[in-house]
Amino acid sequence: MSGDQSFISPIMSNPENIFQLGPNAYAKPATALNILRETIMGRDLFDYAFKTYSKRWIFKHPTPEDFFRTMEDASAVDLDWFWRGWFYTTDVVDIGINSFKKYSISTTPGTQVKELIENYDMSSEDMSPSVYMEEEKDDQTINKLREDRLKVLEEYLKENNNESKIPKYFYEIGFEKPGGIVMPIIVKYSYADGTSDLVRYPVQLWRKNIDQVYKVITSDKEIIEVTLDPDFETSDININNNNWPKKEIKSKFKLFKDKIKG
Repeated sequence: MSGDQSFISPIMSNPENIFQLGPNAYAKPATALNILRETIMGRDLFDYAFKTYSKRWIFKHPTPEDFFRTMEDASAVDLDWFWRGWFYTTDVVDIGINSFKKYSISTTPGTQVKELIENYDMSSEDMSPSVYMEEEKDDQTINKLREDRLKVLEEYLKENNNESKIPKYFYEIGFEKPGGIVMPIIVKYSYADGTSDLVRYPVQLWRKNIDQVYKVITSDKEIIEVTLDPDFETSDININNNNWPKKEIKSKFKLFKDKIKG
């Protein structure tokens, strides 16, 4: 999928107008359908829809659009975004992490909130009891500050007979897709205690903003690493933006060259 865009055509192009017919007619469609079966729809649903397509169009002359419509009709899954991105454009899959912020909770407003309050000619004393989120900066005292704030809030909830549990950690993670194609976001969260979680966010996450989206994560465990598409399920062409903290991922060719030099 990657390469010089001036020599790449959408799959749905006249074969006479394509520079590289082999990859365009075989490799890319095969990759797209494999991802559709293994990652998007799941094997059972894909196989059922594909069998339905085969039965409906046996001994007939279906067009690609007939295949698209039947797969959606038989599975009851909206796949318009998938056909558009993979078959009608030359966009690529490239989803990355563009921000990672830690927040702590407080019963007193921070600088930004105070500025907003002052714009309305009000003071902190005029506000009803509230909980505020403040971005954490790198500081040696941050763990102590978090513990103090949690203690204050827990005491407040106890006094008001509220049994709600307060998470210890709050994170805001930003995702972008410079490649153009929308895809589900598959994320592995690794924690300080050595455990990890694999979370799959559906493609509908991109409905309101096709450039970047944010997820707020609450946890009782500290996140020390975030990895996008850890099992390489989406054919992401650039894995150097798939990690936080950011790290360089050497290609197999680069590893081979380093081995030869060594």
